[in-house]
Amino acid sequence: MPRSLCHFVPFGVEYLALPFSGQKFFRPALVDALRDYNLSELRGDLIAGVTVGLVALPLAMAFAISSGMTPESGLYTAVIAGFLISALGGSRTQIGGPTGAFVVIVYGIVQKYDVTGLFMCTLMAGILLLVLGATGLGTAVRYIPRPVIVGFTNGIAVLIASTQIKDFFGLKIVKVPGEFLARMEAIGKSFHTFSKLETVLGVSALVIIIVCMRYIKRVPGYIVALLFGTIAVIALKLPVETIGTRFGGIPSGLPKIILPEFHFKLMLPLISPAITVAMLGAIESMMSAVVADRMTREKHNPNQELMAQGIANILSPLVGGLPATGAIARTATNIRSGAKTPISGIVHALTLLVILVAAAPLAKFIPLSVLAAILLVVSYNMGEWHEIPELLKLGKSDIWIWLLTFSLTVFADLTVAVEFGMILAALVFIRNVTATTTVSEITAEDLEEGRAHVLQGKDIPPYVSMFRIHGPFLFGATEKVNEIAQRLPELSPVVILRLRNMTAIDATGLHELELLSEQVRSSGRAFIMCGSRSQPARLLHQAGFEDRVGRENICANVADALERARVVYPEVASVQPKQAWKRRKTDSTGTIARGV
Repeated sequence: MPRSLCHFVPFGVEYLALPFSGQKFFRPALVDALRDYNLSELRGDLIAGVTVGLVALPLAMAFAISSGMTPESGLYTAVIAGFLISALGGSRTQIGGPTGAFVVIVYGIVQKYDVTGLFMCTLMAGILLLVLGATGLGTAVRYIPRPVIVGFTNGIAVLIASTQIKDFFGLKIVKVPGEFLARMEAIGKSFHTFSKLETVLGVSALVIIIVCMRYIKRVPGYIVALLFGTIAVIALKLPVETIGTRFGGIPSGLPKIILPEFHFKLMLPLISPAITVAMLGAIESMMSAVVADRMTREKHNPNQELMAQGIANILSPLVGGLPATGAIARTATNIRSGAKTPISGIVHALTLLVILVAAAPLAKFIPLSVLAAILLVVSYNMGEWHEIPELLKLGKSDIWIWLLTFSLTVFADLTVAVEFGMILAALVFIRNVTATTTVSEITAEDLEEGRAHVLQGKDIPPYVSMFRIHGPFLFGATEKVNEIAQRLPELSPVVILRLRNMTAIDATGLHELELLSEQVRSSGRAFIMCGSRSQPARLLHQAGFEDRVGRENICANVADALERARVVYPEVASVQPKQAWKRRKTDSTGTIARGV
């Protein structure tokens, strides 16, 4: 094969390049990680991989059962997709597999189109993800605004929790309805049939998980709860519903490769669910990768990550698996356990494979009430509940987008919720952009007021790094501010963000500024903002931004910001006494501000 198409290294394909562009577009993070791999990294990856593999065990089964599938389908997904996402992905520490985000949509697809429809939908979603990554559209996920993401994340969490009530309390319901209101009605009518034994098991598992998460963070609470419930069932011969009583257990050995049936008549009806699965996978994956970046100070390749997600979802149906994506909680556990490279994700998949081969018969004793308790915790953690009070402080448009997306997710359909939320957000985006256009007469007062804002003639001291934002800072453009975070190690003790030319901001922009301020301040530097116009200033005030960065660190203009920097510099410099700060050269206008 010509070198312009493929270049080989000892560990496999290093990258693929378009012959007409020469641009690398297939470069797994694993390749770079293996260049200088050492025993210390291997030790950390092995410990982290085994740990996260054990954590993934109950989650994979619980997600599959809640999706209307057999428990082994979740395990097969975690093994195959988990291996491929780590081996081919663009993040060094991301863990892939089945997640709670897919539970509701998968359950609906299985109920409507059967398992064959699910496999077709997963395959179609995988192709979409692969195309998104290969064409460089992996960054397009950021165009989904924060209120939409929070809205359907809240909704999914509520729906997942509602599906676990039956097994948690051991209710006797022949068939749980798929719709939320009908489901809650059936639960209410059948609540008198609850089992005291299964309720005690579920509550005990819930307490164990919460105690481990709060006080013994290094111990995986999910595994402790799973072992507790399983041992109790075996030792005391408890008459409760288990994986064995409902599914007959889990088959031992390697997953069998079976080509799923493909019905062309289902392709058209499955286009909308496939797009939803692909978008959910992309969003969840990118959110997880960003969390990993912030924890490790690394930078993932979004397009490479989506290509890996696509390949994993194309191959997952061949073993009877579910849709897969990056898992935020497991990724965080992986990093906290010492993971350094994608090898940890591969070890996680192999750990589950070993359990499948050697310990599958024991799975039949796992009580379903314990798995329900695990998913109740997962649903709570994935809910982004802390975001709701922040959204309620913002403008009515952001609140309505969140509320409608949440309501449609719970009471209607996830696909409809995402589509409606995006349409509404696009209309609000157009309104916000057009609102930034003004026509006004320039007066003497305007000229006098503007003198304090101009950069020309200002002396930027060497202990200050100044950045500026130009234009609307709305969803879709907010990731550009990450340049500041990426350059933190080389920045001066005081970072000033000039907002004079930022014409508008929304909830997504506020969220990114909040994250940036936390990152700058956690690095021991001072963070100052200045020159905000009326709409951004009003929204920053409504969101309580002054309480986060300090009212004194939000200045009216650049002159005041430089004076504030002079005041705080001695205090900040005492925290970082050994850092040598070099004076930056000014450009022809006499400023060192950089566009973001």
